Amino acid sequence: MTPLLHFLAQAGAPATGQPPAGNPLIQLLPMILIFVMFYFVLIRPQRKKQQELAAQVAALKGGDQIVTTGGLYGVVSSLQEKTLTLKIADNVKIKLDKAAVAAVVKKSTDADVIEVPAEESKG
Repeated sequence: MTPLLHFLAQAGAPATGQPPAGNPLIQLLPMILIFVMFYFVLIRPQRKKQQELAAQVAALKGGDQIVTTGGLYGVVSSLQEKTLTLKIADNVKIKLDKAAVAAVVKKSTDADVIEVPAEESKG
């Protein structure tokens, strides 16, 4: 039985140490498929999200509630070309770049823009 196993082991294809000859496009096909999957899973959704945020930032107006990249929530009080003034508390306003806007939490409507008077101090 040993000679039979020895014969079967030698009957395989000869090992030449060279890659199999074939179409180079077929050899690159797995890498191309991986790149296509990478594009549709990661790149395309991220680009779409960036475009939506850019459109929201371009449409900002006074009274919109936003969150910044630093995590500050506030209401837009005024807009300039590249900056905006954000009201984060009573009598506390900060000026920041429009690129720092991470998300628009709530768009303002005419009914939402109501100024609440500050509480009168006692004494």
